[in-house]
Amino acid sequence: MTGTTPENTPDGGNLAPQPLRQYALLADGERGVIVGPRGEYAWMCAPRWDSDAVFSTLVGGTGVYLVTPVGRCVWGGYYEEGTLIWRSRWVTDDGIVECREALAFPGDPHHAVLLRRIMPCRHPARMSVALEPCAAFGRYPLRGFTRRAPGVWAGHAGDLAVRWSGRFPDPRPADGGGRRLVTEPTVEAGEYLDLVLEIGDRRLPERPPDPDALWRATEDAWHAAVPPLDGVVARTDARRAYTILRGLTGSSGGMVASATTSLPERAEEGRNYDYRYVWIRDQCYAGQAVAAAGDTALLDDAVRFVTARLHEDGPRMAPAYTMDGHVIPDERELDLPGYPGGFDRVGNKVSGQFQLDAFGEALLLLGTAARLDRLDADGWRAAEIAADTIARRGDEPDAGVWELRPRRWAHSRLACAAGLRNAAAVAPGGRAAEWSALADRLVADTAAHCLHPSGRWQRSPEDPGLDGALLLPPLRGAVPADDPRTRATLRAYVAELTEDHYAYRFRHGDQPLEEAEGAFLLCGFVTALAEHQQGREVSAFRWFERNRAACGPAGLYSEEYDVAQHQLRGNLPQAFVHALMLECAARLAGPWADG
Repeated sequence: MTGTTPENTPDGGNLAPQPLRQYALLADGERGVIVGPRGEYAWMCAPRWDSDAVFSTLVGGTGVYLVTPVGRCVWGGYYEEGTLIWRSRWVTDDGIVECREALAFPGDPHHAVLLRRIMPCRHPARMSVALEPCAAFGRYPLRGFTRRAPGVWAGHAGDLAVRWSGRFPDPRPADGGGRRLVTEPTVEAGEYLDLVLEIGDRRLPERPPDPDALWRATEDAWHAAVPPLDGVVARTDARRAYTILRGLTGSSGGMVASATTSLPERAEEGRNYDYRYVWIRDQCYAGQAVAAAGDTALLDDAVRFVTARLHEDGPRMAPAYTMDGHVIPDERELDLPGYPGGFDRVGNKVSGQFQLDAFGEALLLLGTAARLDRLDADGWRAAEIAADTIARRGDEPDAGVWELRPRRWAHSRLACAAGLRNAAAVAPGGRAAEWSALADRLVADTAAHCLHPSGRWQRSPEDPGLDGALLLPPLRGAVPADDPRTRATLRAYVAELTEDHYAYRFRHGDQPLEEAEGAFLLCGFVTALAEHQQGREVSAFRWFERNRAACGPAGLYSEEYDVAQHQLRGNLPQAFVHALMLECAARLAGPWADG
């Protein structure tokens, strides 16, 4: 990271939103923090991912937690290898100072612990520190915040308990109301200053935690959770992608699609969505990716969450859920300015959709788990529920992978065929022949209605266009790699929906690709896999490297990438992009292998 910051005032200075590429993520599985270049915590929902925010300057709200040098500085930062421990780093007029940052890991669903350690490198550092938690997107500021013991202050913000501890000068109100508390500690070279902030929806432990013990436990937990991934290409980036997926995965096994809401995919276009929920499809993508990389821990989490949803809801399984497996609330607006170019939307309409491909992706996940001997009787019953649903509902129009107007989307049916074939290959008893036959019927029916005159797949019976999603089913085994339809689709897609090794989902009318939306990074990595499956290794690596670089300095990917401005677009970080990047890193390390 590089950049400049304005001189900071003791009350926090200007905390307007920054370009998305300048942010980093802290996460503990149960919630996340978006950290900005001035050391500001610009976004955090508490106690859980989909709770209301306590820090929300990212979308124009109030509430912030700031640690930054006093005076001029340029900033940077990096993750400690194999962790989501972030080091903010500033070069000032007087020297260099770092702030080590983390959420204590693994997280407690009811008790968030935010660790910050200020560490001057060679010279004393004078720091500006400001704390202003405001619950419910700013409706409930800090109240009753008093000194409870030397170095310990506590109070409430709405229904949340807040406690702040550390050996720093007593904080003072930055304004008459006491909403924002500030202090300016000076830390000597060779020393460090710990700040520990606790936020919970239950009574906090009697005593503040010991920061040294928490740092050691967090380091040890990350090192135990993240595998070495020695057999992949781009190992450092691949491990970072894994840490992001692990940080977004909670104790329920669910993995949220993103840490944020309402970050616009395209300025002033109204494409703002809340992704702080668990999408079945994304969860399955992540499970497939970590399995390809040789990991079973996150695979088991994905299987556990998806299996539970199939058992509970069967053919009515929703496309997405809260982390606890509940129905996602309807959309509402917050009366906040929103991130520039967007607006303030929370909740999601997705619960009312039918997405057929999710059942196919579930079968792909469960079949992969079975191959690795990770599927129990409940998992096999879930596979039967998914297959039976495809048999019953496979002809229904659905919203598809891009959540559009219901149609008989070719991708949805081919994804189901891939899932059925994958599960049939390892199915016990007599279901294998039944599932294989159903897959054959789905492919034949799709070919009868969704085969373009040129010999490639088209989006739907009514839409002859190309779609990046149609590259996925051959990768998953719906049809062979050498099937003429597979090769024709890939050839046409690269010719018509990509530019300079950036890929787009589909064409929006007559608009030039880059004017309609950003390059879709998921599709870029899928194209790399498709080229690899065809044996074109140089091309595959060109696609991989181009899209691997489309991130911010912290290594986070959003859903889309503005090629002209080299900026991230959409919510941050986007889990399924990290999943496909990881899968590419694993599969490109050797010859293509099915399954």
